[in-house]
Amino acid sequence: MTAHPPGVELIRRLRVMGRLVRRMTKRPGTAPGTPVHTGRRRVEQLHLHRITYDEGSIDERHADAVDPVFPFETGPVRTWLNVDGLHDVELLRDLASRIGLHPLALEDVVSIGQRPKAEEYDHQLYIVVRMLAYDDATKELTEEQISIVLGEGYVVSFQEDVGDVWDPVRERLRSGRTTIRRLGADYLAYSLIDAIVDGYFAVLEKLGDRMESLENTMLEEARRDTIAEVHHIKRELLLMRRAVWPARDLLNSLIRDGSPLIADGTRVFLRDAYDHAVQVIDTVETLRDLASGIIDLYLSTASNRMNEVMKVLTVIATTFIPVTFLAGVWGMNFQYMPELRQPWAYPAVLLLMGATIVALLFWFRRKGWF
Repeated sequence: MTAHPPGVELIRRLRVMGRLVRRMTKRPGTAPGTPVHTGRRRVEQLHLHRITYDEGSIDERHADAVDPVFPFETGPVRTWLNVDGLHDVELLRDLASRIGLHPLALEDVVSIGQRPKAEEYDHQLYIVVRMLAYDDATKELTEEQISIVLGEGYVVSFQEDVGDVWDPVRERLRSGRTTIRRLGADYLAYSLIDAIVDGYFAVLEKLGDRMESLENTMLEEARRDTIAEVHHIKRELLLMRRAVWPARDLLNSLIRDGSPLIADGTRVFLRDAYDHAVQVIDTVETLRDLASGIIDLYLSTASNRMNEVMKVLTVIATTFIPVTFLAGVWGMNFQYMPELRQPWAYPAVLLLMGATIVALLFWFRRKGWF
């Protein structure tokens, strides 16, 4: 594993902190309901994709302006309008006026960093969720704010960038006589939310695999770059936790609040999505505990390794203390030391020093100190 330079690790930490702590660019004192885009521009131009369907037919239309996708058809026909990009506030203001979107809801649509929630405005239900994905190249989570507006017979979704987890939903709409084609717009809104929640499991699977690999590496050899990677994953899990916990509360409110836009039959499916969200939260907490355990394992391993080093150094130092004492005794310059003039004195002292070392090592061994 390649160690990251200190500068790179600092940049990664600051990037995570930037995703956890959102800075509002809206000017203080601005009138409520004033739409101001607070995120970064992710697409060059807004793209609109409209799907109009009923049980027996489906029609799709792509556009870069509002006029080609309006007006919405009424009756048994349901409409799903998806908007990619949030930076063109004027276009979104025009779209909001055509569907009767409340100004406060439009303000939340373009204000990035909203907490997952559900708010009811007269004849519409406004829902915010966060879509997550795992970037294999950077080994980081990518998050995106998703806004869903549920009305009578239509759903309008807003996302920051092109690409999402809704391709299976689109395929189900195109495939023919499926449940989603027979039921109302509320079931379509549920399907979009459920696809986002199911996407959390794919992210958790990759984070779990990465955590397991790091744990095996830590058991083989405790390295600082490994523990830095564990800290990074722990911060990513914190980011995911901030997205999933409010999503659970959001689903609970959709089940219990009794909005007239959501049929009783759809609430049964929402309960299933709620169970999935709870499973995701349990897995996130498990991975966070595992990360903390790996960190504790690293600290324990490092401490044990330091203890082993100190024990060896202590044995060496303790062994040579009496030898140093003997050398000091016969190194004194007193005139009357009769053994200094004996021919056997030098080998006798060496023999005494060697015997002292052997005796100490034997004693340490019996004590189990090494």
